[in-house]
Amino acid sequence: MRPMRGMGRRLRFLAPGGLVEVTSRTIHGRLLIQPTPRIADLCHGVLARAARLYPVDVHAFAFLGNHYHLLLTVPDAQRLAQFMNYLNSNLAREVGRAVRWREHFWGRRYQAIPVSEEETSQVERLLYVLRQGCKEGLVRRPAEWPGATSVRALLSGEPIRGSWIDRTSEYLSSKKGDPHDPRSFVSSETLDLVPLPCWKDLAPADYRNRVADLVAEVERETARQIRATEREPLGADRVSRQNPHDAPNRRKQGPAPLVHAATSERRKAFREAYRQFASAFRRASTVFRCSGDGLERFALFPPGSFPPPGPFLASA
Repeated sequence: MRPMRGMGRRLRFLAPGGLVEVTSRTIHGRLLIQPTPRIADLCHGVLARAARLYPVDVHAFAFLGNHYHLLLTVPDAQRLAQFMNYLNSNLAREVGRAVRWREHFWGRRYQAIPVSEEETSQVERLLYVLRQGCKEGLVRRPAEWPGATSVRALLSGEPIRGSWIDRTSEYLSSKKGDPHDPRSFVSSETLDLVPLPCWKDLAPADYRNRVADLVAEVERETARQIRATEREPLGADRVSRQNPHDAPNRRKQGPAPLVHAATSERRKAFREAYRQFASAFRRASTVFRCSGDGLERFALFPPGSFPPPGPFLASA
């Protein structure tokens, strides 16, 4: 579905407490998120800290060289915006420093696509995240990906740990001229993955078994792809040694769907809800531009929206 006339891009439209798939891409598709142990540790730490400070449920994730995918459940669009602002700004700083990149780090605004409550659609999105690294012909198995990934934690049930560097304290210490050990500013952050909403009632062992079945499916798909193309994956070692400043040729991407849903009925219902939301937003925008400076201008915007340039309006 295209943005409505008069609007430059699609409005952020998320159901409160809904599942969403988030994708963010680096500037010009450069391989800045180099899949090395050091950068994986930084990505894990920043992600864990962002989820702790701006609570969201993290179900799965995969960081490739030039983009990442997250599968999240968020309370509302405001929390997602806060979480993503913290995550991307700190990833740009830490990963950019690690790969000696001083220019813009991210490309256009992150993409957030709602996922319906249908089990089929939720499992398909988890499967998509698990395929990362394999479907591109980079590694043979999901667990072989050398960068930041949730695969091993999903299979083991163990929490994800990463490093957070307190740059503020580090800066203040250096400004005072105090001798210090750089490791004294590093702390550990922990992230516990949350089961998919459709599988939230499964016992932990059963959930891990379901994930293991999906991973096995990805491995079978990858093996068939290798036989069909007669091309071996690049391999974890060669992937991790790629120049992070390089920008490989990218395939042209089609328009993103409005929602990930398994049935046409759910897609149609979501499109209608979005149409009503966008119409209400457009009407409110017209009043906003033509009225004075009072706060009553914001009252006409639909709940869950971001009026320009006012505050987020919480859902009723």
